Formats: sequence, C-alpha cells, structure tokens
Amino acid sequence: MGNHAMTPQQARTGPLFWPRWILLLMVLGLVAALAPIFILSGSATATAPAKGHYVPQTRTYFIGADEVDWNYAPTGSNQITGEPFDAAAAVFTQQGPQRIGSTYIKSLYREYTDSSFRTLKPRIAADQHLGMLGPVIRAVVGDTIKVIFKNNLDRPAAVHAHGVFYDKGSEGAPYNDGTSAADHGDDAVTPGTVYTYSYKVPDRAGPGPMDGSSVMWMYHSHTDEVGDDYAGLVGPMVITKASTARADGTPNDVDREFFVQFKVSDENASPYLQRNIARFAGDPASVDPDNEEFGESNLMHSVNGYVFGNLPLDAMTMAKGDRVRWYLMGMGTEVDLHTPHWHGNTATALGMRTDVVSLLPATMVTADMVPDNPGTWLFHCHVNDHISAGMLVRYRVRDAANPDSGNGNGTGGHSGHTL
Repeated sequence: MGNHAMTPQQARTGPLFWPRWILLLMVLGLVAALAPIFILSGSATATAPAKGHYVPQTRTYFIGADEVDWNYAPTGSNQITGEPFDAAAAVFTQQGPQRIGSTYIKSLYREYTDSSFRTLKPRIAADQHLGMLGPVIRAVVGDTIKVIFKNNLDRPAAVHAHGVFYDKGSEGAPYNDGTSAADHGDDAVTPGTVYTYSYKVPDRAGPGPMDGSSVMWMYHSHTDEVGDDYAGLVGPMVITKASTARADGTPNDVDREFFVQFKVSDENASPYLQRNIARFAGDPASVDPDNEEFGESNLMHSVNGYVFGNLPLDAMTMAKGDRVRWYLMGMGTEVDLHTPHWHGNTATALGMRTDVVSLLPATMVTADMVPDNPGTWLFHCHVNDHISAGMLVRYRVRDAANPDSGNGNGTGGHSGHTL
C-alpha cells in the first residue's frame, strides 16, 4: 500500500486552507452584515438614557401650622341622603346647650407662597378634595426636600415625615435618643418661629418592586403626637420613580390622584377641647366633659375632615377611562380599623383586584382605578358603626360621550327589576 500522508507543501496548498483573499472577503461580508445591528444597538444605548434622564433637584415647601375654624358638615345637611340630618346624625352635628356641633377649632398644615408666610398658596382644583389634610409634598427619587416650617400656633409643633431619609435634626420627634440639644430644635418648634427640615429621597423612599410609579408617605406633628393628630396636623407625601416623573413630580402614567384619610377624629382628645366648649356650646358652664353622651358627640367619623357626605362632590370627580390613583391612609386609635369601599368600580391594590381595602392607624395603601362605570357613587368605610356615624362620601365618574344620561351611567334610567 502506498503512503498517502501529505507533505507540508501539499498541506499548505490543499483545500483545508482557504486562500487569503477569500478569507478577507468573508470577514468583510460578516462585518457588513452585522454593522446595522451594532449601529442600532449603540444608538439605542446612547439615546435612551438621555431621553428619560431625570436631573435631581431640591423641592422647597413653605408650610405653616395654623389655627382655623373647621366645619365637618358645612352644607348643614346629609349629602348622602339629600335630606336634613336625622336624629342619629344630629348626635354629631347639632349644636346645643351641652353640644359643640359640627364646627371646631383645629390646627392645620397650610402652604404659603414664600418664606414671608404672609400669603397662602391657593389650592389647585385637583387638590380641593384634600379638606383638612395638609398640602401634598411631592418629590422624585434622587431629590432633596426642604420644608420651611413656621409654627403659627400657641403651642409647640413639628413636622415628622415617614419614609424619606433624614438625620436627627430633621426627625421632628422628641424622645431620649442620646443626641445633643443641637439636634432637638426640630422636635418642638416654638410658637412664632421657623425651622427648616431637610430630607433626602433615596431609592428606598420610592416605589418598591411591587409598587406602581409612585408611593405615598405621610407627615404629621410628633410633638404631642396624640393631641396634634386629633388637632389636625397631618398631610400626604408622594414619591415618584425618576423614570416616570413629570417635571412637577407627578407620575406620568396617572391622570388623576386622590388623597383620602379615614379617621375617627376624637375632639375630646384635642388640645382645643375647653376652647371649643367655651366658644361653640350654647351653655358652656353646664357642659360636663366626662359625660358619655357629650363625649360621643365629639367623635367625628370623617373622611378628609367631612362627615355625612359633605366632602364636595365636584372635588371627587373624574372621567371615564381616566387612570386614577387613590392614596389612602388611616390615623387614630383602636377604633380606627377602616375598610374603604368603592361602589360602582374596582381598583387594584397590593397586586389584587378589589373594591375594598383595609386601613389601620398610620397605614397607607395605594390603589389604581380605571373607572368604566359612569355615575355618582358611594365611597365609604364598611364598618357598620362608622357608616351610622357618617364616614361616607361620594365620588363621580363622568362620561364625556354620554353626558345627559338619566342616572349618569349611560343607561338613561333605572336598570333594575320591578317586582
């Protein structure tokens, strides 16, 4: 048998090795084929961050703690029934010799235009539903928040914020924390003085993995935490994800926002109880603050500071198909177990489809709704005792395509069965 082994010369010139010019053509062809992919990929990588890039900023709010007269039922009637207050409602709303009625002296956070604290900043139409809540503090992940706070009350007060990052000089809560006096100016701002609170907004203050594009926190006075809460010093804060934030800090995937607090406001525990008796009771000298019926009359089962549907309906109005975000919060004590329920529409909260959510004191729940059912609907706490005591409001969904339908939901009339 012959020897078929190839010599080195044959190996170099045989078919196992392509000529160099063929290899060069193959490489050039491969580069040409892949070039569009590389170019498009490089372009997307370079332009996407620039298009959605958010530049962190410092957002400054001028907020005062002010004393005001607050009426829980300014219309003087039950807006849920459309009738005058009945005997059950009158327990909480009727003024008398030994009754305060529906108006109380309160302490509220209010926003001002600048550091002079001379001019209140008007509330925009979208915020008219806030009622006795303080102004909405907004920020975007990466921002810094500065609250220039002036105490216009006759007693110390403060601002304590949930969720954001702060040092001891901006905590706003007096307790034995081992810090020096220099870190306690925030704890109890004396009457007539101004204090600046500063908060950072890191990732952990913004939406988490299961949240939407924004998350709610709250702020409140922690100087006399119980008394300040019942006096009314509470407000909402919203932090938006940087990639979904508009210039004003609102989430760009939401058309309408509502901030709603459910609370049994115990006016018996307010620092203004004696002043409220002296000013509003018909016969102050005859009032016994320890009387059980008197105490019951001062438990105002309120939604944003309104009872029996007195929160203005115009302020709770949205359009069919709007992307609506509800920020709900509770405050109070052990009776403040609340179950807000929307009639007529559903929402998603905590990853679930629902029309009822649960609140406890100082808890916060965000719910998203795209209303598809026009009409005027009930929104209320589902705890029976709270229903009886007036913890109810209405919200309205308008249908631009069917504005004159008989009952507002496009049916033109009664849609039930007549027996």
